[in-house]
Amino acid sequence: MNQAAPIVAEAAGEPSPSDIKLVITASSLGTVFEWYDFFIYGTLAASGIIGRTFFPGDNAVIQTLLAWAGFAVGFGFRPLGAVLFGYLGDRLGRKYTFLVTITLMGVATAGVGLVPSAASIGYAAPLIVILLRIAQGLALGGEYGGAAIYVAEHSPSGKAGFYTSFIQAGVVGGFILSLVVVLLTKGLLPTETWNEWGWRLPFLFSVVLLAISLWMRVKLSESPVFKRMKEAGEVAANPIKASFTYPGNLRRMFVALFGIAAGLTVIWYTAMFTVLSFLQTTMRVEETAAQLLVGAGATAGLGWFVLFGWLSDRIGRKRPIVWGYALTLVLLFPIFWVIGATANPKLSEAARRMPVIVSGPACGYSPFAAAQADECGRLLDHFSRKGVAYEKRRTPATVVSIGGEAIADRTPAGLDAALARAGYDLSPVTPSPGRIVVILLAILSLGALSGITYGPVAALLSEMFPPAIRYSSLSIPYHIGTGYFGGFLPFISQYVVARTGDPFAGLWYTMAVVAMALVVTVFGLRDDRPGGGPGEPPVAPAG
Repeated sequence: MNQAAPIVAEAAGEPSPSDIKLVITASSLGTVFEWYDFFIYGTLAASGIIGRTFFPGDNAVIQTLLAWAGFAVGFGFRPLGAVLFGYLGDRLGRKYTFLVTITLMGVATAGVGLVPSAASIGYAAPLIVILLRIAQGLALGGEYGGAAIYVAEHSPSGKAGFYTSFIQAGVVGGFILSLVVVLLTKGLLPTETWNEWGWRLPFLFSVVLLAISLWMRVKLSESPVFKRMKEAGEVAANPIKASFTYPGNLRRMFVALFGIAAGLTVIWYTAMFTVLSFLQTTMRVEETAAQLLVGAGATAGLGWFVLFGWLSDRIGRKRPIVWGYALTLVLLFPIFWVIGATANPKLSEAARRMPVIVSGPACGYSPFAAAQADECGRLLDHFSRKGVAYEKRRTPATVVSIGGEAIADRTPAGLDAALARAGYDLSPVTPSPGRIVVILLAILSLGALSGITYGPVAALLSEMFPPAIRYSSLSIPYHIGTGYFGGFLPFISQYVVARTGDPFAGLWYTMAVVAMALVVTVFGLRDDRPGGGPGEPPVAPAG
């Protein structure tokens, strides 16, 4: 196994321009469709449909948390998929492995659309949905590494960053496609029909995408690098074992996990899912308007991924990623403050001018509890369900005040009336055109932070590892990092918000992970020369 083996095809076997176009198109579209399948669940979870359909109960907060927990389960199984399909990709080839992964993903996604509701089959509904999410996670664990490596190994020297950036943009494309299909379906159906069964159609649409993707990918030939290794008898006998024993590879995998995958994924999920949930729930923006805003912002931001992938061929992979992490630590909170103040200024002004303060001797609150232990906890539960920001304080007796005025009637109706008097209008709003422009610019800024860190990554990770164990060595740390740090982000951030009453508190999770990733990347990732090349992995840490 030669670490100095080239990532690009040798001149004699270099693919033609038409071959490369087919490789990029088929791989990128397949990535779009694969991530559409995975994200359609998250898109509908943000609107509450998944929670109230599949998770029994009458507590909207619990249903939302359980729906996001189901979202996280799929991510939790991505590392296992990375091990399984990484092994197959290094042993049997890149092409056939990601044909299997996309088939598994398409079937599992369509299956979610066919699961009866919890009202019909009880707790069997969430169990079946979670099993299908596990299948999706396994499939996704093999898809990204296969597509990224396949394109990288077809790329001429000095163009891997640019060519693989389309794979990175394809991930965002999957999220955008999920929003487009949801909005179109919802727009074509009566509201009652959409809420009753029409939301299942986007899941079933996966069958169409699967047919298109298989048709395109069957036309592809095997990676030239893998074919050359197979002809030379250099295919690893046990790529999983070799990934953990090859000299210096453990350190490279550590950097890939904690420095690259963890950091870029929390930025991306914050830029997409946290913004969508923040607009719909916290700021009470009308559901369709929120989806259109995030979809438009994500679409406009696709160019960031290609731009920084292209730039990484000229200035190296490390520099843009470090820039992106540093800028995220500086700009994340201000960008969300702008979105909050702009999306629903009356609600933001009410929260600033008339703060809700709940105090008591203990004031414990558990979002998952069927019933809160004391009156203070019940008050916090009420405000949490409403999405109203609150502060907690410790006092001998339980007191709730709004704008400094103690509220005597602490029944749900009395609290709602007090909120209304204080200017808390919790009805859905649609921002004015001028405010829409500001929100779009803010979302585009978040997209830039994601593009800086995400655009160069497929080329970076492909160059970090030796060809014979590249699929496994790339996939395992990538999917552990993205699966656990990113996949659990919506659940963790929503839980933090529910516990603290601060709508911005969930962002501290993103900040902490990005700070860790910045330190690991600065000190663990060797500075690389522009564009990589046919020699040793240029960005591998010493070892």
